[in-house]
Amino acid sequence: MSGHSHWARIKRAKSVTDARRGRAWSKLARAVIIAARAGGGDPETNLTLRYAIDAAKAENMPKDTIERAIKKGTGDIEGAEYVELVFEGYGPGGAAILCTVLTDNRNRTAPEIKKIFEKRGGSLGATGSVAWMFSKRGLFAVPAAQANEDRLTEIGIEAGVDDIIQDGDVFELKCAPADFNNVRQALADADIKPESAELSMEPSSTVTLAGNNADKLMKLLEELEDHDDVQSVYGNYEISEAEMERLAQ
Repeated sequence: MSGHSHWARIKRAKSVTDARRGRAWSKLARAVIIAARAGGGDPETNLTLRYAIDAAKAENMPKDTIERAIKKGTGDIEGAEYVELVFEGYGPGGAAILCTVLTDNRNRTAPEIKKIFEKRGGSLGATGSVAWMFSKRGLFAVPAAQANEDRLTEIGIEAGVDDIIQDGDVFELKCAPADFNNVRQALADADIKPESAELSMEPSSTVTLAGNNADKLMKLLEELEDHDDVQSVYGNYEISEAEMERLAQ
């Protein structure tokens, strides 16, 4: 199995942004609240909630904070009423950007997101303007030191993995969202611990950026991710390792 590595693009972007910003617990708590509100407070029957809890635990969020967020979502205790919004647009160099938001005040958040796009050389588009380029995928990054491609293929095919790509010392496993938990459990049963496991939005095609456009795009992504209401930012950009090393300096 082979193909293009989505993990490589995400890893390169994180090498720039993570050095400057840690993901806030408040964003993770909002995701738990929304998931519990939509599908109930039992992670055994609400997969979206289970994934949100796993993400919170991965960032060392205390158990009582997670439980409180679940209760806010189910209405057992009072909390802010959050709505989920999706903003679509283009960044420098024509990169398509999909931005998910959880906010308790859309009239405040929408102008703020629009301002960030415009300030950093981008522009917001209409609903559906770039979403068609993205599809939801399960993504796992497994260190090559833990298993070779043959072993991962053997484990993954039965669990639902439909693509395996090697990027340096990491294997990226891709699957349909419905198979995400099956793949995660299969890896756990094989004593393989992924470096990363997430449901993400994968673009159908990419644009390559360098120089000034790459600089501007990273600043746009960083400012969007720093916004309190923004949960996730996805793009269809490609930036070389050499360019990312320059940007990280």
